[in-house]
Amino acid sequence: MEKKFLCVMAGYDNNTERDLAALQGKLYENGFIGSHTKDLPQHITLGTFAVGEEAEVIDLVTRVSQENKAFDITFNHIGMFSGSKVLFVAPDPNRSLFDLKERFGDSYNWTPHTTMLIDEPRYIFDALPLLAESFKPFKGSIQNIHLYEFWPTRHILSKVFSEKNPV
Repeated sequence: MEKKFLCVMAGYDNNTERDLAALQGKLYENGFIGSHTKDLPQHITLGTFAVGEEAEVIDLVTRVSQENKAFDITFNHIGMFSGSKVLFVAPDPNRSLFDLKERFGDSYNWTPHTTMLIDEPRYIFDALPLLAESFKPFKGSIQNIHLYEFWPTRHILSKVFSEKNPV
């Protein structure tokens, strides 16, 4: 059994959620299953915490959701992490995204991304051309924050930002 932990994740507007899920769905339709957690909203991980910090993290998520407004992001690339076990779609980082991340931990050496597939490198290499063919840059927005506990997966709460920053 893997160690339990809490995970704070930035969530998307409905259109972005749909577009990212469609990209991932295309991989599933072509036989790529992966070992990543299924049945989660598409997201960018902002930080992880010990389960003993749940009350404090709930307070932090609530406060951050009240203090921040939704903001736009542009997804313009796909990538793999070192070791070639993670295939992802990534937005251009912007000040709003880094500021949000910093509320949940240091952004040094952090790559904002939405995981499409976690698997052995041979499967990632096979999936890469399919994702590359399907992917076109698009705009989206970060509109909420989710808090989950893992192993087993437990949704704790989701908070929506009240407004959107002007563009």
